[in-house]
Amino acid sequence: ANGYYNSVWVKCIWSSHDLSDMVLIDNYIFNKDVVVQFNSTVGEFVGYTELGVKNAEAWNKDPNLLQQERAQVDAYCKHNAEIDQSTITDKS
Repeated sequence: ANGYYNSVWVKCIWSSHDLSDMVLIDNYIFNKDVVVQFNSTVGEFVGYTELGVKNAEAWNKDPNLLQQERAQVDAYCKHNAEIDQSTITDKS
């Protein structure tokens, strides 16, 4: 309880059935503050603290890491959204 809190929250945001406007937001959080964020619309990491800026600069220099993050829109977000939409459509 008196330690540090470190987590990653991934959000997929979309508003249409064709999923063309899908956005992935990947937040890296330390003690309830977003330190670094990847937004698929921006296409790279953005740091919000001194440490976050340094991490974002280092991570943005790694083309493999950026490619993996960008691919998560299709592999994670769209894949799960399609499952969710088919479940909803099947029940109506």
